[in-house]
This record gives sequence, structure tokens and C-alpha cells, in this order.
Amino acid sequence: MVGEITKDERAPLLPDRQEQADFFVCDIFDASLKADMASMAHPIFSLSTKPDRRIRRYQDAAGKNYVEVRPSVEGLATIHDRDVLIYCISQVIGALNEGRPVARTMRLRAYDLLRATNRMTDGRGYEALRAALRRLQGTQIETNIITGGTEQLDIFSLIDRARIVRETRDGRMQEIEIELSDWVFNAIRAREVLTLHRNYFRLRKPLERRLYELARKHCGRQRQWKIGLGNLQEKCGSASTPREFRRLVTAIVEADARHDHMPDYAIRMDEDCVVFTNRGTMGPRKADQSQDEVPALPASAYEAARAAAPGWDVYQLEQAWRSWMADGGLDAPRNPRKAFVGFCTKWYERRGPP
Repeated sequence: MVGEITKDERAPLLPDRQEQADFFVCDIFDASLKADMASMAHPIFSLSTKPDRRIRRYQDAAGKNYVEVRPSVEGLATIHDRDVLIYCISQVIGALNEGRPVARTMRLRAYDLLRATNRMTDGRGYEALRAALRRLQGTQIETNIITGGTEQLDIFSLIDRARIVRETRDGRMQEIEIELSDWVFNAIRAREVLTLHRNYFRLRKPLERRLYELARKHCGRQRQWKIGLGNLQEKCGSASTPREFRRLVTAIVEADARHDHMPDYAIRMDEDCVVFTNRGTMGPRKADQSQDEVPALPASAYEAARAAAPGWDVYQLEQAWRSWMADGGLDAPRNPRKAFVGFCTKWYERRGPP
């Protein structure tokens, strides 16, 4: 796709227009459809800089469950539009960590959002933000969730509503209200989030951002992650031809070899595969434990797990839970008991009795 192609020799990172705190990103599909989509990590954000009006449909191997992403007349939400969600999620997580009440509807200053996501704060920056809100609200996701033999149809947007509260005389937004969808908000409250490197917002190319997201999710804190080009293209949602996609990835690999600009993970080609190697830059967050420091669960956790997943071996479920967190590169939960019981509840909903 034309919008994915860049041939300039500029520095691979945008200027750091302001200091940023660590940010969090929620993988929406993994958060609520783990049974069907966790290993596939389907893309819902377009990599194109042109309006992308493709309808995307993904199905599991059995063909029973599906996810369909439909654009509005403005096109699919882009990977740069995702910055808005990242900022909102970061605010909610920050409030939860401080013990403050949270809600799906949040009010924020447009200027703060633009600065935090390393965007320009001139008129173009505000207009781009307005367009991003339209695409986020217009992009619809439809999925069927099968639990206990019953199929449930769910149709939702990435954000339910955006409202400009104040606007200056020259048309620039001062305050906006954003109402997150239940799908996103529930995932945040379940702490199904990943920490992003601050240079994520400095990556110029949409494909670079998507590659980093995939490495963060699948490699996590492991030493290395390897994936075939064809599978990688599918996970990226690229509309390029296989030959063009190889060229685009090769250009990123060569730029990373010269500048080491890809955050957290070095990237290289190995014949028809792409290899991501952990740079060792993800130390434990100050307020959180590392994955290896997840404490032992109290006896009450196993009792609650037995009630949530009757018939299952709770120690087997604990091993599956810990492996799932490690494979996804997830930080240790602040409330391990609650996180484990929630995992068991979803496990039983997906699989039923053993």
C-alpha cells in the first residue's frame, strides 16, 4: 500500500518534543478473546497513511469464532490514532495505581495529550487529533463469543463517544471528553496492559510501531522471538505484496543495524524469518514486580479458583496462568489472587468442565 512506503534517509526517530512517562497499551483482542485470538494477535489499526476502507475478517482454526473490523467512511483507525487510546489507558492505570476512582468517561486537555504522545501542538496537530477521534469512534468491531455452547454477538467501537468541551476562538480544542467502550475499559480494569518504551511515540513509520508492538507482546522479556515473514505480514495487517513487505522490513532492519533505534528489541533478518532480540532495557518498573517476582498465592486463591473452574486442577491452571503472563511479557499483577481467579473464570467460560 502506498501509504506504507517511505524512502527518505531522515533520522529514524522523530525529535523528542517533550519528556514522557512510561505508557501502557492494552492488546484489545488478547484482553477479551484469549481463547480464540491470543496466539494470533489480529491487527485492527491500519498501517496506511491513506484512508483504509478494507473490511477485515479473522476466524479461528475451527472456523467457529470470528472477528470482523469495519471502517467508517473516514477509513479504519490508524496505528497513530491508537496514541489516543494509549494516553487514555495510561491515565486510567495511573488513577488505579493511586487508588482513585475511575470511569469510562474521562475529561482531558487536548494539549496534554498532544505533548505526551510527541505530537505537534500547532493547528495541524489539533486537526489531526479531531480526525483521529472520528476514526476511533467510527471503526466498528463485530465478534461472536461462544461460551457454554451459547453464541453471543458483540458489536462495538473503540471509543463510544468524543465531545469537545471547550474550543478556542481559532478552533483549537482545549478540553475534550472521551468515553471508552466497555471492551477497552474492562480490559484496563483487569490490568491486561503492557508497558511501552517512551521512544514508541518517536518511531516515524507505522510498520515500525506495529513491529515493536508485536515484539513487546510475543517476545516480552524473553531473550529472542522468531517469526516467518508471511506470518509477520498477516499479524501486521499489511496490504503490501509479499515482495514489497520484505523490502519494507529489510529497510527497517538495515536502519536498526545503523542506528539501534528500535526500542527494547534489536531486529534482524534470517532468510525468510525476522528475529527480535531483547536488548535488556526493560528493567522492573519501580512500582511493580518483575515477572519472576510474582509471589506465591494464598490458600484462599486456590479455594476461589476451584469455585471459578470446578473440576479443573487448580495447580495446573496456576502453571498455565504463569506461563501465559510470561509468554505475553506481562508485568506482575498488583493483586495476584484476583488476577489468578479471573484467569480461571475465563478459562472455564471458554472450555467448560474438563
